[in-house]
Amino acid sequence: MKRNILFSPLSAKATKIMLLGAGELGKEVIIEATRLGFFTIAVDRYEGAPGQQVAHCAYTGNLKDADFLRSVIEKERPDYIVPEIEAINLDLLFDLEKEGFNIIPNAKATYTAMQRERIREMIVRTGAPVSEYVYATSLKELKKACKKVGFPCWVKAIQDSSGSGSSKVKSEKDIEKAYEKAHLEARGSADKLIVEKNIDFDLEVTELVIRHWENGKIKTSFCLPVGQYQTGGGDYHSSWQTAEISEKAEKKVYEVAKKITDSLGGVGVFGCELFVKGDYVWANECSARPHDTGMVTFVSHQFGFSQAALHVRAVTGLPIPTVKRFGFDVVPIITPAASHVILAPVEGFDPGYNNLSKALKEEGVTVLLFGKNGAHINRRLGVVLATDADVQRAKEKAEIAAHKIEVATRQNPKWQKQESKEKHIFKK
Repeated sequence: MKRNILFSPLSAKATKIMLLGAGELGKEVIIEATRLGFFTIAVDRYEGAPGQQVAHCAYTGNLKDADFLRSVIEKERPDYIVPEIEAINLDLLFDLEKEGFNIIPNAKATYTAMQRERIREMIVRTGAPVSEYVYATSLKELKKACKKVGFPCWVKAIQDSSGSGSSKVKSEKDIEKAYEKAHLEARGSADKLIVEKNIDFDLEVTELVIRHWENGKIKTSFCLPVGQYQTGGGDYHSSWQTAEISEKAEKKVYEVAKKITDSLGGVGVFGCELFVKGDYVWANECSARPHDTGMVTFVSHQFGFSQAALHVRAVTGLPIPTVKRFGFDVVPIITPAASHVILAPVEGFDPGYNNLSKALKEEGVTVLLFGKNGAHINRRLGVVLATDADVQRAKEKAEIAAHKIEVATRQNPKWQKQESKEKHIFKK
């Protein structure tokens, strides 16, 4: 653990934090780090990534290229290196860690969490319950695997992000399409696929776990569970806090998430995805960084305690006050809140946004646009965040506002709204 000393970001002794990948989540981490006085560095695969727009310094290149990454890291000598996307050279992280660089949460956790087979096998070793699953390396094996676990099932690339490369397979006729999608959309390797038995759950939740220093030891704290709804191949569509689950299930969520994050180790915010049915909880996946569904904490938590701010505090050894809940240390929620994605309904460059005044008209609603300069169908361009005394009403406000916003691009100048996919959560 490093001493909590900060030097001005423009001084010769500036305390530096480098993000490897600077998307919308990395952007918020950079903003929070800048508020605390860190010198921020955003490294991404394309110019003008959201985080690059707010960082002190930015680099663009292939993050899978070890020579490029090493060149940037050795030039800047950051105090903290924070991987934010899957498509980076994970093997290099171990070498850097041996050389004394501070990888967050650590090289092993990053390596494990960013690939489905590794994280699934690690979760199984903790004893946490998971759905039945089988691996496949060819279309022939995939057909056998799907039949073995039964329909419906999920087919996922072994390495992807935010639902890319994932498909729900309802019958044999969907298998070839799922195979093609996995290979086309994978953010990393699709040489091996994982087939997961579908669980008939009541609700999918994200448990944001914070591993942080306290009195010289690593302490595990929790945010209250975040409910989430996904569409299509498993991409986050809306989230809310707090999830509507029983007290028994909530305790189990904390217990399972702690087992997983204890095994990963290191410090920072982790996003554990779990399925809940009644009082039963199954583990699904876990990210070794803030989670897209956790964007709801930007309005549900007190200022300075969003998931991005908590990540910076945990990474840099700053304190995180908590309260006791069922014997667990929990970051208190301030107000019920919800988030809803703003998806691109058109393709093209230079996206513009219309009807923001209509979306923002209702009390408790705000819009977070990521600043991406390219759009493709269903690309996440922003989120609507809403608060209310009642979480159900917050969900409705966020969804209604998101669908008021229209998007156009240089190639498609006609204003269009995103297609409605609400079939789900707005029933009490």
